[in-house]
Amino acid sequence: MTARVFIPRDAAALSVGANSVAEAISREANARGEAIEIVRTGSRGMLWLEPLVEIETSGRRIAYGPVAARDVPSLFAARLLRGGDHALRLGPTEDLDWMKRQQRLTFSRIGVIDPLSLDDYCARDGLKGLKKALTLSPADVVDQVLQSGLRGRGGAGFPAGIKWKTVQGAQAERKYVVCNADEGDSGTFADRMVMEGDPFMLIEGMAIAAYAVGASKGYIYLRSEYPHAAITMERAIHLAEKAGWIGNDAFGQGKPFHLELRIGAGAYICGEETSLLDSLEGKRGMVRAKPPLPALSGLFGRPTLINNVLTLAAVPFILAEGGNAYADYGMGRSRGTLPIQLGGNILRGGLIERAFGVTLREIIEDFGGGTASGRPVRAVQVGGPLGAYLSEKELDLPLDYETLAANKAMLGHGGIVVFDDTADMAKMARFAFHFCAAESCGKCTPCRVGAVRGEETVGKIIAGRDIEANLALVRDLCEVMTDGSLCAHGGLTPMPVLSAIDRFPEDFAAPAHRTAAE
Repeated sequence: MTARVFIPRDAAALSVGANSVAEAISREANARGEAIEIVRTGSRGMLWLEPLVEIETSGRRIAYGPVAARDVPSLFAARLLRGGDHALRLGPTEDLDWMKRQQRLTFSRIGVIDPLSLDDYCARDGLKGLKKALTLSPADVVDQVLQSGLRGRGGAGFPAGIKWKTVQGAQAERKYVVCNADEGDSGTFADRMVMEGDPFMLIEGMAIAAYAVGASKGYIYLRSEYPHAAITMERAIHLAEKAGWIGNDAFGQGKPFHLELRIGAGAYICGEETSLLDSLEGKRGMVRAKPPLPALSGLFGRPTLINNVLTLAAVPFILAEGGNAYADYGMGRSRGTLPIQLGGNILRGGLIERAFGVTLREIIEDFGGGTASGRPVRAVQVGGPLGAYLSEKELDLPLDYETLAANKAMLGHGGIVVFDDTADMAKMARFAFHFCAAESCGKCTPCRVGAVRGEETVGKIIAGRDIEANLALVRDLCEVMTDGSLCAHGGLTPMPVLSAIDRFPEDFAAPAHRTAAE
């Protein structure tokens, strides 16, 4: 009997030796005359346990990890292929606390299936959403997305159904669907995990979107720093077209939908939708003024639906199970589930999918196990490099758009980065300005010049020079950047700066009175 062994080929697992583990298991099985089938999957999201090895036995998968190549002989000696006991044995994967406490809608297949197996995908409800969509009118598909309450998971949180309805109603001979896969925020990796672990889900979501809004062409704009995702997506697009899911007759009656992968050149600003469009058109990525909105005049001047990877990846479930089934999760105006990416100074980092409303404390303490250093949590940045710094006193805040906004913070792409009590928040504020200056497209003065002046001014505060006057200057500068910047890059940079000043004022005191470690 052939034993099935599951080993991730996710970039996070590869970075800690997953390929070496797979090769060692293959060699050891051959030496012992054991028949095995190695299935390379995405990651389950328990990144501190990578490389995670799973063995299928008696209809369940038994997890072992983190496994190194040197552990393989002892694992086989302990009857690994039959789920035998070993120091690295974790038990049935689905029974692990990290997995049991999640509500996986978008990530239900990731880490479970072979990402490039059409059969695996379809066997676990793949294509169910697209098939259902094609029995409905495009307007009814949009209504399902509206009913779901799905909001843009890329950071803006704009209701997806309204954007879809706008593009659907636009009159044009050609429309486009664009997937923003330029995942550049610090501490975020959910988009990458989707593309490496379940690429057909993204393709299905884009096909549903194209059918709903009347688009015949789609683009996935992928950051160049994700080579493994690029290879997987390219192969998946080819397989999907070969199977007839997309192509010349994707929606019947000769209605085409062609999909193309485009690789960016490493500019953070191209995560902003209008800069992304310029880059797709072969131009330098520069922010466009609005109006016109991309939904009415986007790529090549045509109506264009732009959504993030996680937004489009949520669509197959919504169509398969109904908008109301998705809306049953969450709280208030934040419906459905949120893939949370937990990183920084954390003991157990990784991907957690939970309904909106889970608290930061539950994520950081219960899932994450506290800081990796063992020191107290001092600050948590939510929403990427332009997100606010929250203090330990705010860890009981629920993760939803409105609650965070009311506390001068934002959810962004769902990235959470943890810092312990050695973090110097004045230096973090200076870094926010530095990051903004380095990644600005340079089109508008508040962002281009303001970020440089901001970095210089916070540097003076750190050096203890005219602290009160320079703090007032920083606040004035932040007001100009918030109100005058052309896009959110400059407009949101004040959020981490001001949150650091307001929540951690002791770090902006004279050097002799500062309490944070240098």
